[in-house]
Amino acid sequence: QVQLVESGGGLVQPGASLRLSCTSSGFIFSINTMDWYRQAPGKERELVAGVTSGGITNYADSVKGRFTISRDNGKNTVYLQMNSLEPEDTAVYYCHIEGSDWLRKRHNYWGQGTQVTVSS
Repeated sequence: QVQLVESGGGLVQPGASLRLSCTSSGFIFSINTMDWYRQAPGKERELVAGVTSGGITNYADSVKGRFTISRDNGKNTVYLQMNSLEPEDTAVYYCHIEGSDWLRKRHNYWGQGTQVTVSS
């Protein structure tokens, strides 16, 4: 059974930095994309950043230049470095992994979420 465990959230002031981590436990035959989503109160869940198995990254326009996603394939871990945080970044952040089994069937895995609050 695959579980994603997130860490690194918290309460910070505007302009501060946080680093989120997400590690998968259990066996995933092949990891494709690793992503971070977020959901603010009253809003839909949105993609923040993603990284493919080949290292290609994409970001939401609202975080470009401030957030950096990276992955450590050997540790099945994905990170989100968040700099220059703004109150608008306040949300629950979710880790997502798309993997494939040996039959090339795709599976989606989600973390439980970690709260990030940016407030003075």
